[in-house]
Amino acid sequence: MGLLKFIVRRMFFLVFLIIGVSLIVFIISHTVPSDPVLANLSQRNMDNKEMVEAFRSKWGLDKPLAVQYAIYLGALLKGDLGLSIRTQRPVSMDLAQYFPATMELAVFAMVIAVVFGISFGVIAAIKRNTGVDRLIRGMSVLGASVPSFWLALMVLLLFYVVLGIAPGPGRLGPRFSAPHTVTGLFVLDSLLAGDLATAQDALSHLVLPGLVLAAFTMGLITRTTRSSLLEILSQDYIRTARAKGLAEREVITRHALGNALIPVVTVIGLGFGNLLGGMVLVETIFAWPGIGRYAYQAASNLDFPAIIGVSILIAINYVIINLVVDILYGVLDPRVRYE
Repeated sequence: MGLLKFIVRRMFFLVFLIIGVSLIVFIISHTVPSDPVLANLSQRNMDNKEMVEAFRSKWGLDKPLAVQYAIYLGALLKGDLGLSIRTQRPVSMDLAQYFPATMELAVFAMVIAVVFGISFGVIAAIKRNTGVDRLIRGMSVLGASVPSFWLALMVLLLFYVVLGIAPGPGRLGPRFSAPHTVTGLFVLDSLLAGDLATAQDALSHLVLPGLVLAAFTMGLITRTTRSSLLEILSQDYIRTARAKGLAEREVITRHALGNALIPVVTVIGLGFGNLLGGMVLVETIFAWPGIGRYAYQAASNLDFPAIIGVSILIAINYVIINLVVDILYGVLDPRVRYE
């Protein structure tokens, strides 16, 4: 019952978070020293005063800022994110179109980051201060330090242009068409349709951007797992378990790793939220039609409704992910209580 109240309370505060995010992003996006008219109308149309006035009137730019936000907030409370200036479509429809691509890429990258990050962290803790430990620590620092956009350019140049062993940008090759939309995840939708060739091609296109996005989070997970596991291994109850004659593998898997994963879960949650926010430069480099690329195009055209819509979506993602992380705390540590 305590968990249910905890979830309901989090969802209740989500409403205020959405309003706060919309207000902050609305003010920032409307006070930048740029004019959406210049960004969206051609030079020929700019010379037509009637065209300019009609554009401002259509998007409410001729009203005071407070009135503009009041109108937007009224629509937002009804679930309407407005129309995109660039695409001329409802922002909610655009987000529904672009978000699955980001979700698919983020899930793929997080699977790589979690599997290898935790594995490397455990190995580094067991082999503390050995050559293996130093190698893993060096790799984790490198992964967390190299800029994602630079790494994206390098892997695309090496594996696609030079070696030709990886597919190019995009979600599918030119010989394949998008599968019938069920979830928006090309690999899953292709498998549901029984189209193994398209599923394989979609999966191959995930590899390079997935590895690039996984590098940073994997480095953080590796370092956090190592330091947390080393701290747990120094506890009295671990020494007692060893004194009882338990094998080292059993000590780590049954007694140490569960407690060591609590801070790791936090890093995983934050990393996943970051990926779902859309890595703008990486998605742009790989021509990945996700939220990051959509946000970049919206910012380039000063598309206020789209910018605010993306910000709200990111905020909702973080709230939901943090909620799941808090619930996992209770799974990993039965002493955690929800009130």
